[in-house]
Amino acid sequence: MTDQRQFTGKIAVVTGAGNGIGRAAAIAYAQEGADVAILDREAEALAETAELVRAHKVKALPLVGDMMDQEVVTDSFARIKRELGPVDILLNNIGQTARENYSEFWQAKPETLQFVVGVSLMTTLTCTRQVVEDMRERRSGKIVSISSDSAMNGDIGTVDYASAKAGVLGFTRALARELGPFKVNVNAVCPGPTNTRAMQRIPKDAYERARNMIPLGELSEPEDIANAVIFLSSEKSRFITGQTLMVNGGRVFY
Repeated sequence: MTDQRQFTGKIAVVTGAGNGIGRAAAIAYAQEGADVAILDREAEALAETAELVRAHKVKALPLVGDMMDQEVVTDSFARIKRELGPVDILLNNIGQTARENYSEFWQAKPETLQFVVGVSLMTTLTCTRQVVEDMRERRSGKIVSISSDSAMNGDIGTVDYASAKAGVLGFTRALARELGPFKVNVNAVCPGPTNTRAMQRIPKDAYERARNMIPLGELSEPEDIANAVIFLSSEKSRFITGQTLMVNGGRVFY
């Protein structure tokens, strides 16, 4: 029987796929028939994601490494092309707040600022750079990047993260103009507070404050974000590019 799933024969790449949104998206791509390359720096978590992907009778290519290292990025994407083929869909999902180094900007350390901007913005640029030439030549492709509603909301203590994620939106719009003539769609998704491992680590009072700011009354699940990603990766969004889809339960309107 012919596989009728919408991404059958497609190659999808998901960065930050070890857990949370990245894992949910990788599984969602697999459910729709794509072979999936998954990248993360946590080997054990990535191996678990790979098994969940393979459960849907597709290929999984787990690649462990730090995507802030340009050589690792270049080598990883070369291996993807060699073992799976040209990339049809890229999900940029790497990003991180200052976490335990959280502070208001006047107290922020330069090394923390550089790290947060590097991991939350520069990885999106460097990973995307690896796929755009092939997509231009093939006149086909979908690039989706995970930003954050912090880019619009300006939460206290997130100047570095909000700046980086706002940069992802500027990147998305500019690249959409460059790649539009080549029929490559470039879009972004802005989650709000999401029920991920990182969110579960925060103090209970902070968790409750985050939840109480959401009109729908609960945090999103990683699968809610993955659903938006799948839409923007599909032909159902063929005439959407340069756009930002807010998936935050109404916490921020844009």
